[in-house]
Amino acid sequence: MTVSRALTFIACLFSTALASAEDDSLPFGNSEACMQGPLAEFGQYIGDWKIEDSTLAQDGSGWTDGDGARWIFTCLGNGTAIQDFWLPANGTVGTNLRTYDPDSGTWEIAWSVDQLGAFSHIQAEQDEQGNIVMRYVDPIPTPLRRITFFPADKSGWKWKLEFSNDNGENWLEVYRISATPWQ
Repeated sequence: MTVSRALTFIACLFSTALASAEDDSLPFGNSEACMQGPLAEFGQYIGDWKIEDSTLAQDGSGWTDGDGARWIFTCLGNGTAIQDFWLPANGTVGTNLRTYDPDSGTWEIAWSVDQLGAFSHIQAEQDEQGNIVMRYVDPIPTPLRRITFFPADKSGWKWKLEFSNDNGENWLEVYRISATPWQ
């Protein structure tokens, strides 16, 4: 699938999900199906979140607060998929479409960002501590990247991005977020 076709597909999903979100007769308004079984792994993030973020300085000298974002997770197709919409302060829009593969026990994720023309295939799996660890499948970024979602509770959740310059032997946290309910 070309990047332009992938972006068109995701834009259609975004439009359909938003247009249908308030019509409970369509299969977009029922979040309960995404809160059961393995779907609850990402289902726990369904909601509208205020994001506070920070980035590690390139020289490793300390963390700098970012401009924040809004991150909205929604259940699609009565448990068919979980889609999220990343809305940073700079006006860029990113979206993930997450489907669970029961045969492999992993999540297959399509990530796209509107203004960057980026499209990535990512896989994720929940570890023994309940963290969801995401790894890029295609394209493989340089440096390698790993994203970890930490378990949510009513007050929110945390997330981190790490880089590895030695093929995954060592990881350095370079970006982190803290999510609280959007008010």
